[in-house]
Amino acid sequence: MKLSGRIAIVTGAGGGLGRSHALLLARLGASVVVNDMNEEAARKVADEIIAAGSEAIAFAASVTDEAKVAEMVAQAMGRWGRIDILVNNAGILRDKSFAKMSIEDFRQVVDVHLMGAVVCSKAAWEIMREQRYGRIVMTTSSSGLYGNFGQSNYGAAKMALVGLMQTLSIEGEKYGIRVNCLAPTAATAMTDGLLAPEALAELLPERVSNGLLALAGEEAPTRAILCAGAGHFAAANVTLTEGVQIANDDSAPEAVVAAWPQIRDRAGEMVPAYGFTQLEREVASATAQNAGRTAHG
Repeated sequence: MKLSGRIAIVTGAGGGLGRSHALLLARLGASVVVNDMNEEAARKVADEIIAAGSEAIAFAASVTDEAKVAEMVAQAMGRWGRIDILVNNAGILRDKSFAKMSIEDFRQVVDVHLMGAVVCSKAAWEIMREQRYGRIVMTTSSSGLYGNFGQSNYGAAKMALVGLMQTLSIEGEKYGIRVNCLAPTAATAMTDGLLAPEALAELLPERVSNGLLALAGEEAPTRAILCAGAGHFAAANVTLTEGVQIANDDSAPEAVVAAWPQIRDRAGEMVPAYGFTQLEREVASATAQNAGRTAHG
């Protein structure tokens, strides 16, 4: 019961991965708000949790509906008086090649995945700040981290969630709020028709959810990206190579082209602690170059 006494909200939890997340959190001792667009599906999962001896409430709402999300958070606060864990899991797919995709299909996916996570995180943020404790898990994807044909909208939204996580983890650190990303591979309604039956048999949602405690528990890290599927767990990072300092003269454009292999060389690459790390290193490198020129007269 690692999460005994903790209160969790899981969005898109009426089925698939969200349901698996909600059941796991409940099994670990958390009381769970089961959110889904489908009220019947949300209620069924909440009833399943209650039948197993834990506490849960169902709340039907779109994560993009600010008023309903605020109502959901208020209901959780009225029932339990705190919110400790938010798992932003809700999502949709509108896959097409970029050439054939409508702007509406692009906008809708970004709205649900990115803005839905923003709306829910914002609704819980001040509560977590005041109680000086919080765990937020964003659901990113390999499609966002590395790209995938036909998923420009989905990939853009999913990588945007990494950026959101990076900043919220910095802003929340002194308040005890830890923010991480989960990049799942699981057989759900969103993967129907995409994978062979033998692959689907390995990609059980619960084999992803097993990694949730690491991201949402007492000892959770912050600013981590956990890639999980079929019981395999790995970490992804946004890194920065050592790079090359190029003199600011007429030959600079050609010099950047010539130095391209060295610019991309991953030996000695780093994970910046914050965005200004890049700026700080660039200024330091330029200053060192100028000092070298001065020293050599």
